Amino acid sequence: MNICIIPARGGSKRIPRKNIREFCGKPMIAWSIQAAIYSGCFENIFVSTDNQEIAEIAKSFGAEVPFIRPDDLANEYIGTIPVIVHAIEWLQNQGINPATICCLYATAPFIETTDLQKAKKLIKSLEKNQFVFTGGKFESSIQRALKLNPKSNLCEMVQPENYCKRSQDLKELYFDAGQFYWGSQEAWLTTSNIFEGSKMLLLPKSRVQDIDTPEDWEYAELMHNILNTN
Repeated sequence: MNICIIPARGGSKRIPRKNIREFCGKPMIAWSIQAAIYSGCFENIFVSTDNQEIAEIAKSFGAEVPFIRPDDLANEYIGTIPVIVHAIEWLQNQGINPATICCLYATAPFIETTDLQKAKKLIKSLEKNQFVFTGGKFESSIQRALKLNPKSNLCEMVQPENYCKRSQDLKELYFDAGQFYWGSQEAWLTTSNIFEGSKMLLLPKSRVQDIDTPEDWEYAELMHNILNTN
């Protein structure tokens, strides 16, 4: 049994009502819910939220909201793992013990059903303590990253030993694309680090976009419209 859990708290500050604000014609969370439904990967798709408006919109697009997340798990400092563990414990209390749980973020409008289907195949080949997650590749060599000295405001290299190295001699580095994390029930209940030793599903840069500021939102809508123009 494979379960999808979509965390969606109601207290976004930088982009108010972020999870249900209209994005390219539908509430943001609807893109994640519908991708999960159309993928055919899950027996149930649950939304974990502290907000009644989010709950109603989620249900209208086909998700289940069988519980309201407690306030102590709904502030901006709470990470993903405690939220998913809470949902798993709720499921266990209902006699539901899924083999795997996919945490799919509510702000993942670039997710495609094929991403989830690929991840479902990958998870079957992994150990119970491993995850599948989406990632992207840094386009620039961050090993030549610069920082500003807080006193002089002058540039400094973070790793000056890499100044003379050719770009092709530097390691390729990757980052968490922040779309989904798929692991066994055991992995979610015991891990403290989702990434270490796990499998990354690499996405093209055109489908990787943080949406944390109004500028991010505008750029994401522009890219989404371009990608979906027939």
